[in-house]
Amino acid sequence: MTDRPVPKKRPLHRAHVVRTEWLSPRMVRVVLGGEGLDAFGAGAYTDHYVKLLFPLEGVAYPEPFDIDAVRAGMPRDQWPRTRTYTVRSFDRTARELAIDFVVHGDEGLAGPWAARAEPGAELLFQGPGGAYAPDPAADRHLLVGDESALPAIAAALERLSAEAPDAVVHAFVEVADAGEEQKLDLAPGIEVVWLHRGTAPVGEKLVAAVRALGLPAGCDVHAFVHGEAGFVKELRRHLRLDRGIPRERLSVSGYWRRGHDEDGWQASKREWNRRIEAEQEGAAAEAG
Repeated sequence: MTDRPVPKKRPLHRAHVVRTEWLSPRMVRVVLGGEGLDAFGAGAYTDHYVKLLFPLEGVAYPEPFDIDAVRAGMPRDQWPRTRTYTVRSFDRTARELAIDFVVHGDEGLAGPWAARAEPGAELLFQGPGGAYAPDPAADRHLLVGDESALPAIAAALERLSAEAPDAVVHAFVEVADAGEEQKLDLAPGIEVVWLHRGTAPVGEKLVAAVRALGLPAGCDVHAFVHGEAGFVKELRRHLRLDRGIPRERLSVSGYWRRGHDEDGWQASKREWNRRIEAEQEGAAAEAG
């Protein structure tokens, strides 16, 4: 019998809200600060993420707070709720961590919290995780996502602007409407194609844009495709099977899935990704 791998324990950090800024009608930036960020490390990747912990109202947790102790000693229905968010930026010198939240009114957990966050409010989180940064040596870069992937795409484009301003970049971001576009500080040759969803299904316009994109045969494409799981699945298949992009040059994952909250999606995400990857890699092997 093979031992199961032991999950890597992510350090716990405490920070407080320094300020908030509405970037668009549906996205708010929360800037965190405090001594709790002294041990926080981010910068290697542009898709760094943190696990935000939201304690349940009326539940007393042990102090000092230890999420592993909570999970080992308290009923599951009393565990803090966890939400995963991208690190938009981290300034170690200023000791400031910025996280962008999509807000759908009172729907959800983290969005409403961010919309109402006041300076001084405490936030517990674990991390960072992450795995992707654009390779400056790639012939072309393809970055595709909906609002949930916009912070990571923006961070990647800013990295390219600083390290490889002459890079050939195809960046497609789907948002609800023109009001959700953001002004990014990028090199002159690096631009975002903003796609306005309107009443179309999430990701439909992204899939169409990528399928219509002309890419020279044999060029080295480094791709980042994240967002709603349905369109991510379709584009992963297209990029692997139709375009022949090697799996090691693809960073592809569903950040969320229609009809599921994060608790439900995270519980099934690993198996869903494993199954989809196995199916598509098998098809690629047969085609090749």
